[in-house]
This record gives sequence, structure tokens and C-alpha cells, in this order.
Amino acid sequence: MARPDGRALADLRPLVLERGTNPYAEGSCLVRMGGTLVLCTASVEQGVPGWRRGSGLGWVTAEYAMLPRATNERTPRERQGPGGRTQEIQRLIGRSVRAALTGFAFGEHTIRLDCDVLQADGGTRTAAVTGAAVALADACDWLARTAAVANPFARLVAAVSVGIVEGETRLDLCYAEDKGAEVDANVVVAEPDSFVEVQGTGEAGTFTRPQLDGLLDLALAGTRQIFSAQRAALGW
Repeated sequence: MARPDGRALADLRPLVLERGTNPYAEGSCLVRMGGTLVLCTASVEQGVPGWRRGSGLGWVTAEYAMLPRATNERTPRERQGPGGRTQEIQRLIGRSVRAALTGFAFGEHTIRLDCDVLQADGGTRTAAVTGAAVALADACDWLARTAAVANPFARLVAAVSVGIVEGETRLDLCYAEDKGAEVDANVVVAEPDSFVEVQGTGEAGTFTRPQLDGLLDLALAGTRQIFSAQRAALGW
């Protein structure tokens, strides 16, 4: 069956990574994957959470939010604090980008990544991970230069969605595919091919081990392309 945007099954949506979008942040990246647009900023702050104080170690954390009209219908702002879905996504982003580091020996600083969805067409969490990794790379470089510490950024991290839609294994699902998928998965990979996290669900059916292997192979092929785009954005 034809995909909504005419792509081949193993094609990513058009990907654009605009580094340094926010002139005030220590690191930033505006990521566009097809119709999904996410602004990722990295802020370096003095101090760490209470449980980390006195250790001499830093911390990296993430926050995620979606603008009220990022989708077809307006959704209310989360004024009473993040809801369950938002908390789950920001924890995923935090876990993912921490895999990019050698450790936290950069003094008692917190690097806070804010991932704000400006426009959503599926894959917002995976786009956020990809953009946040670019923003984090620049924030770590800034911290190393200004605080005289070793740069803790060791490797890129990227994420992509895969799924089974109408019996076909597809890469980088848009919203129309995601909502109708029989199987839906988000895969986070640390360069070159180490899995950080795999979130997979049989939304409208089950899936076999060969199908799972096919999804993971497709995700690895997709993240290799994303790593190339990240490297180009960073000038590496």
C-alpha cells in the first residue's frame, strides 16, 4: 500500500537539523522530521538536584512540552504540571541523551534540555531525542571551554519510529500511520549501533520474533542516516 506521503517503506521523512537556533542557550537545535517540528535547547545551570549535591558530579535532565496548537485541535497547557504521558516522554529523552556521555565529571552543573513541540505529525519523542543530542553536544563543548573540564560528550544518540502498518514494516511513521499501526515502536540508538531503549507495542495485534528483528534492523538503518545528519549539523 502507498504511504500517505509517497515514501518507500525504508525511507525517512525529510530531515532538517538547524543548529544554534536559540542565540541565548548554550546549545540548541531546531529539528524537522517531515511535518514534525521540535525546538530543543540546552541550558547549563549552576547546581545539581539535592541527591547529587556534594558529589562534585553534574547531571543532565530533560523537559518536554507540546504547544497548544501543535496538532489539528488545540490541547490545553499543562499548568498543573506535566501529565503522565509528558513525564514518560521527558524521562525517555533524559535517559537517551545521558547515553551520549562518558560520565558526569563536569562539576556540579545541570544541563537542562527543553524540547518543545511546535508542530506534531508523529514521532515527536524521537525527533526530540535527535535534536536534544545535537543541543547537548554544543552545551558540553561550551561547558568544557568555560569551566575548564573535560568534554563529557562521547557519542551521538538518535531515535526513530518503526512499525507495521497494513502488514508492511515501515520506517519513521507519520501520524496517520502511527494511529493505524498494528505494531508501533520507538527505538533509541547510540552511535554506531548500540540500543539505548526500545519501546514496542502490538497496538492492534501481535508480532513475531522475525518481525521484531526486521523492525530493529530498519531502525538501525534509519538511525545511521540520522547520525550522518547530526554530524553534518555539528560540522564533525
